[in-house]
Amino acid sequence: MELPRGKSYIRLDQISQEDIDNLILRVNSCTWRQTFHIQPVSGLLNDPNGFCFYNGEFHLYYQWHPLGPFHGLKYWYHTKSTDLVNWENVGIAIKPDEYFDSHGAYSGSAVEHDGKLYLLYTGNTRDENLVRHPYLCIALMDDEGNIIKSKKSVLDKVPDGYTEHFRDPKLWKVEDRYYAVIGAQRTDETGAVCLLSSSDLLEWKFEGELATNLDNFGFMWECPDYFEMEDKGILIFSPQGLETEGDLYQNIYQAGYVLGEKIDLERRKLTHGEFVELDRGFDFYAPHTMKDPNGRRLMVAWMGLPEIEYPTDINGWANCLTILRELSLRDGKIIQKPIPELESLRKEKAEAQGELSDEKKVMEGFSGVTYELVCEFERGDALEYGIEFRASDTEKTVIKFDAVQEKVIMDRASSGKVIGSKHGTERKCRIDGDVYKFHLFVDSSSVEIFVNDGEEVFTARIFPDIRSQEIRFFATGGRAAFKAVKWDY
Repeated sequence: MELPRGKSYIRLDQISQEDIDNLILRVNSCTWRQTFHIQPVSGLLNDPNGFCFYNGEFHLYYQWHPLGPFHGLKYWYHTKSTDLVNWENVGIAIKPDEYFDSHGAYSGSAVEHDGKLYLLYTGNTRDENLVRHPYLCIALMDDEGNIIKSKKSVLDKVPDGYTEHFRDPKLWKVEDRYYAVIGAQRTDETGAVCLLSSSDLLEWKFEGELATNLDNFGFMWECPDYFEMEDKGILIFSPQGLETEGDLYQNIYQAGYVLGEKIDLERRKLTHGEFVELDRGFDFYAPHTMKDPNGRRLMVAWMGLPEIEYPTDINGWANCLTILRELSLRDGKIIQKPIPELESLRKEKAEAQGELSDEKKVMEGFSGVTYELVCEFERGDALEYGIEFRASDTEKTVIKFDAVQEKVIMDRASSGKVIGSKHGTERKCRIDGDVYKFHLFVDSSSVEIFVNDGEEVFTARIFPDIRSQEIRFFATGGRAAFKAVKWDY
């Protein structure tokens, strides 16, 4: 079974169980299925939604089109966890079955109020001419996991001055009032973020646009997220329509943040510095954060991008979420580290160290498909040094430091099946000083690389042959020393 794209608004309950079972069999036969990332049972996953801690458990929802690897009728799918590592598939949380979400239950967020979990989301509808009309909708989950949608939307008209691209509310609470930032497009087709407020989460007031100094920065801002750390205000968002600038903005769409003073809610103003991309790799979008019971700010994102096709499409599924990252600030910049809970996945351990002199080395115990690898380098006079992984005679993915350009470079030109090649096969970013550490999380079809303890991160989907398992350490044009530890996952 494969839905033709023109029929992408077909509902799950219109499909026979036999067809669904056959689709899931096809999905499960795919060698690129992930082992430690959240992924859809079938069809397409995109934005993470409603990440929160409620009733003793972490809840994480995501955008889901069950019937094929393309953006059709969207549901909210629900996963939950007690440890942030092992996630249980709960099932569908929100179905698009009301007048206000007939063409998709789009992105949103969650907050606890009066013992219940309130899910604020975007209802997508289209009229007979397929013109989009968004609504702001609410659903409530009780402590037994029952979810009931409100029978009416809480905002049923886009405010004047904005187009029908008005979506993705992200909630937070200040004293006894709730606020939400929402992604918007002005009628002149530039992106913005608007501010909403409510005392009870059921009656919402449009406060107006949040003033930033990015007046003409892409044509749409998706998935905004506002939070505060160390007395700073941080606005994360995913702008669409930025032109590439040198090594920046290489992907079809971006995801990043601005950091500055705390938001001025009275004047609806954010005073901030420059926009900084959160990830320097190929596949990272729609990041979404929450504050956990220990006060940590945790972030997850869609490990993919809109309008990019992936090799798993033929198996009837697409995309996954990133591993969870803990955010902190260092010198006015967001630092991302893998959550320490992931260490519970570590199995067999291998260690190696050595000197590299204009050569490649393969070390005993260093190969595999799914693993965590920490490699510390000490540069002598090498012009570049790094790691080739998921490698064979014909395939390899490369992460390296180029000391001449003072840049970290990721290269997936030979990673296996080609993805999004019109957007290039290399990603680069400048880094101050030498690279002293690469920390890799490699799954069946992805890699996340934390550089210098989270100063930069490169996230990418890769689709190598199952036999491409070598790991090689290299230095060119001189000497470098390395020390590596690997754990099988």
